[in-house]
Amino acid sequence: MFAGSMVALVTPMTVDGAIDFPSLEELIEFHIGEGTDALVVAGTTGESASLDHGELKKLVHEAIRVVRGRLPVICGSGSASTSKALILTRLVGELGADAALVMTPPYVKPTQGGLEKHYLHLADGADVPIILYNVPSRSACDLLPETVGRLSAHPGIIGIKEATGDVDRVKQILELADDGFEVYSGDDITAAAAMLAGARGTISVTANVAPALMHEMCDAALAGDTTHTAELNARLADLHEALFFEPNPIPVKWALADMGQIPEGIRLPLTRLSDTHHLALREAMRKAHII
Repeated sequence: MFAGSMVALVTPMTVDGAIDFPSLEELIEFHIGEGTDALVVAGTTGESASLDHGELKKLVHEAIRVVRGRLPVICGSGSASTSKALILTRLVGELGADAALVMTPPYVKPTQGGLEKHYLHLADGADVPIILYNVPSRSACDLLPETVGRLSAHPGIIGIKEATGDVDRVKQILELADDGFEVYSGDDITAAAAMLAGARGTISVTANVAPALMHEMCDAALAGDTTHTAELNARLADLHEALFFEPNPIPVKWALADMGQIPEGIRLPLTRLSDTHHLALREAMRKAHII
């Protein structure tokens, strides 16, 4: 259903922390012009944990309004609470999202059986395609390939964002999952290798600042052009690393502000990128030829 470079979009904010909707519109138009294949709104990179219900609703509504069907819009709707995740998943579906990206419940550490029941409850209760999101480094639980394989049998569960960075994990999931179930990389450093191993694209932080280059790399990888994929990924390698000098989305929001794309706003407890990283991040951006 979705493929290529899917940007994990930041949520532009003013310096006092309010969502900057004019900047959001400009940012979306920038991505459409640069060839981004899909937008992922209100995910981890979009500071979803800091958004209240009303803000999430308005953010998703405005993103879909601006896009006007020109590319898919996938919206984050995860929660540590199954009942709250269902409310959010239903909400993004009602607003017109093309899919809901649902992170494994953070902090509570469910078993594999609990994770399976959690996702089946959401898929049965919401009328929007669901993309699973496995990111053990943030959630403190790991959605294992065997569990993903069982969940892939549900027609409402269409794919997974696999953010462990383990390319063998991509292969395992594809072997166990039903036909038509897609795997998307959630780790920029290993995204090229994941796509060459069978992933259908990447949900990317780097695509915020290098959308055209990420789109080109994804196209090359999905076409099986290993040489061109390697050339493009080499240009991006330092940027992939630099955008995680501090926890995401701190570096990418600073980089976008430095490029003049958005204001410098970010919400506590996240703070502006430390000065010690500015030069190295700018150098990585120069190496990628985006400044």
